[in-house]
Amino acid sequence: MIGEDQLATDATRIRFFAVVLSAVSVSTLVAIVTFFSDMGDLWIVATLAIVAALAERSTVRIGKDTEQSISLVPTLFAAVLFGPLPAVVVAMGSMLGDITRPEARRVDNSHLRLAIYTSSRIITGALAGLVALSLGSPDSRILSEIALATVLAALVAETVDMAIASATLQLRGRQRSVAVIRTFAPILALSVALCTPVVALLAYAYQEVSPWTLPLFLVPAVAAQRLFGLYQEQRELADDLSGANERLERANLSFAAGLVAVLDARDRYTAGHSMAVAVYSRDIARRMTLSEDDIQKVYLCGLVHDIGKIGLPSGLLEKPGALTLDERRRMQEHSEIGERILAEVENYAEIATIVRHHHERVDGQGYPDGLSEEDLPTLSRIIAVADAYDAMTSDRPYREAMPSRVARLRLAQAVGSQFDTTVVAAFEALLATADDAYRMGSRQSRVVVGSNIRQTDPSFVASGAA
Repeated sequence: MIGEDQLATDATRIRFFAVVLSAVSVSTLVAIVTFFSDMGDLWIVATLAIVAALAERSTVRIGKDTEQSISLVPTLFAAVLFGPLPAVVVAMGSMLGDITRPEARRVDNSHLRLAIYTSSRIITGALAGLVALSLGSPDSRILSEIALATVLAALVAETVDMAIASATLQLRGRQRSVAVIRTFAPILALSVALCTPVVALLAYAYQEVSPWTLPLFLVPAVAAQRLFGLYQEQRELADDLSGANERLERANLSFAAGLVAVLDARDRYTAGHSMAVAVYSRDIARRMTLSEDDIQKVYLCGLVHDIGKIGLPSGLLEKPGALTLDERRRMQEHSEIGERILAEVENYAEIATIVRHHHERVDGQGYPDGLSEEDLPTLSRIIAVADAYDAMTSDRPYREAMPSRVARLRLAQAVGSQFDTTVVAAFEALLATADDAYRMGSRQSRVVVGSNIRQTDPSFVASGAA
C-alpha cells in the first residue's frame, strides 16, 4: 500500500509539473501571437473550435485512464491550412468541451488537470502549425505537399501529447513508463493512420473545391464518434451486468453448497450424494443439448434436491435398517418440504418446483402429485434418473452398493414407467464411455477421515464422461 509520504511526494511533483508546463505553454502562446499573428478565415477557425469542443465532450473511453476523440482532426486541419495560431485556438477550443463534461468537474484536483491538458493543447497545436508551415505557404501546396504536412504535423502533435500524458500518469503513480508506452503507442499509430488521409483530403477539397466541404464532413464525423461512444457505454454496461450475473450465480452455488453441507452433516451415509446427482444431472443435460441456462439450473437443482430431508423427524435419516411403511411415507415428504424451503428464497421459485417433482414417474405413479409424462418438468426427469443411479451404486445401512452394470440395467428396465426414455439413453451413453471413477459417483466424491465424512471437490467428472 502507498504510504502518506509517497502520496504527498506525488502530489508535489504533479503540481510542479503543472506549473512548469503552464509556463512553457504561456511562453509558446506569446511567441505564436507575436510572430505568427495570421488567423486565416475567422469564421472557419471558430467553426473548427466548436467542432473540436463537441468532439472532446463526447470522448470514447479506450482504457482505464485513457480516452480518445476526433478533436485532432479540426486541429490538424487548422494547422495545415492556416498555421500555428489558428491551430492553437482550435486546440484550446477543444478544452471547452472537456471542462464542461459533468465527470470532469467531479475529478479530484480538477484545476491541475485543466492546467496540464490546456497547456498540452496549446503546445501541440503550436508545434503542429509550425511543422506544417515549415513546408511552405498553405496557399501554394499541391496534394502531395498537403499530405506530407499533415503527416508531420500529426506525428509531432500526437508524440508531444503522448509524452505529456505519459508523464502525467507516471507522476500520478497510475502506470509505469513501459506500461504507458504500451498503452499510448498503438493509440498514436492509429490516430496518425486515420487522421492523416482524412485531413489531407479535407484540406485539398477545401482549397480546390469549396469551403462547404468542411461541414459536410465534420458534422457526420462528430455524430459517428458520438454513436461509437454510446456503443462503448452500452458494451461496458453489458459487461457490468454480465459480471453481476456471474457473481449472482456464484452466490447461488455457495448458498446451495451450504445447504448441502448441513444435510451431509446430518446424514453421513449419503454424504456426497447431492454433489454426485448435481454432476450427473449437468452432464445428462449437456448430452441432451439443453440450453446453457438449463444445464446450470439442473446442476443447482441437483445440489439441493434432497434439502427437504432437513425437516424430517430426528432418527429417521439415521435409522440403520429398512424403513417401515409409515416411515417411508414420512420420508417421501422431503420433496414437499424442500419445495417450501426453497420457495422462501428469492429467485428460487423454479428451482423449488423442480425439486418438488424429482420423485415423480412418467407413468404418473410417483409422488407427491402423481404427475404424468406430459406434465413432468424435463429437469425433474433428469434429476430422477441421476438420483436413482447414485442411490443404487452407493452403500446404505441396509444393503451394499450395486455394481454400475446392475444399476444401469435397472434404469433400462424402468424406462417408460418410472424414467424418461431420452434421459436414460443420454445417461447410458455417458456411462458407457466413462471410467470407474465417474461411475462410482458419490463414493468417489467423499473422503472418510476417522468416523467423519467430508465432501471433496467433485473433480471425479474430469476423468469421466466428456
